[in-house]
Amino acid sequence: MARVARAGSPVDELTGAVDPDATVDGLVSTVEPPAEGNGAAAAVVPDPAGLTALRKEAEKSASELAAAQKVLDKRTSDLKASNDALTRKLRDLAAAETELTRMRRPISDLVEMVYQQPVGDGVISYLTGDVTAEMLRAQSDASVLAQANQIQMDAVAKVYADKQRLAAEAQELRATNLLAAAQVEAEVSTLTKRSEKVVQSLTKALVKLGIKIDKVGRAAFACNPLRIDATKDYPNGLIPKNILCPIQQRGHLLRADAAIAFVSLNEAYTRHFGKPICVTDAYRTLGEQQSVYYRRPGFAAVPGRSNHGLGMAVDLCGGVQSGGTPQFRWMEANSKRYGWFHPDWAYSNPYEPWHWEYDPEIDSLR
Repeated sequence: MARVARAGSPVDELTGAVDPDATVDGLVSTVEPPAEGNGAAAAVVPDPAGLTALRKEAEKSASELAAAQKVLDKRTSDLKASNDALTRKLRDLAAAETELTRMRRPISDLVEMVYQQPVGDGVISYLTGDVTAEMLRAQSDASVLAQANQIQMDAVAKVYADKQRLAAEAQELRATNLLAAAQVEAEVSTLTKRSEKVVQSLTKALVKLGIKIDKVGRAAFACNPLRIDATKDYPNGLIPKNILCPIQQRGHLLRADAAIAFVSLNEAYTRHFGKPICVTDAYRTLGEQQSVYYRRPGFAAVPGRSNHGLGMAVDLCGGVQSGGTPQFRWMEANSKRYGWFHPDWAYSNPYEPWHWEYDPEIDSLR
């Protein structure tokens, strides 16, 4: 089995990436306030580019880590399959050895019996001419039986040799596989550490942008874009809030990747309009979905089928809730760069200009 070549490893291909050791201040830069006439505040607004770069690097690290983990899993599977096959071969050889021993036993017994019987005085009998037919037959039987016994002994010796050869091959194969697995494990460990450093930098950037993190850091875990699969273990509307990421708008939660993209969108919106996006709703529990469905029939998805229940949708206000406003037109023109879009159905049936959804596949800043 070929050994793992390190030249093309995921670790060696990490080029041109954001430095996870860079300071948050260096990544979340500042820009001049927008021109007057659009309601801009005088305060300096953080630029979202640093956050976007961190998010992209975190996602890249996640992809490389997943690829390396697949290689490690394949190595582990190959090692187990090889060991299982060799174990079966050694078991078959042991069974053959047992069978040969069983077949050899009667011949050995006959040989022993023949040799215990007198067959004359050997050479003297031949010289004196006292050789009887019975003596000749006994000597012939003894010779044949000895040859048969030797054949059986040779066969057993071959079985032992085969067993030793296979055992040596098994040891060499196991050592090769373990070495290959150890190399991949080292790569996985390196990628894991790198991903953790990127996520730490991303978390610091989110905190600097106003994301609240509790004393035990649950939000830091929930805002890790490498752990979004954890939300897929729960039904729509039943995702625990402690694995959803808070956004700057107090009290609202989204899935980690959607939340980070929304923070970037919010920063760009704030830079343009001088104030953050107004949010009326984000993640909805199943109970909240039922309440909205019965209070506003025709304007809410069937409970358990809403993108709000996946942490992938927001309802907006502050001008965005009305089609044709500057805020709505800005969102139409810019939101897709951050993975957010206004779905086609919300333009007409029912008309919901306030409803926006996240799709990572259309995020042009990835």
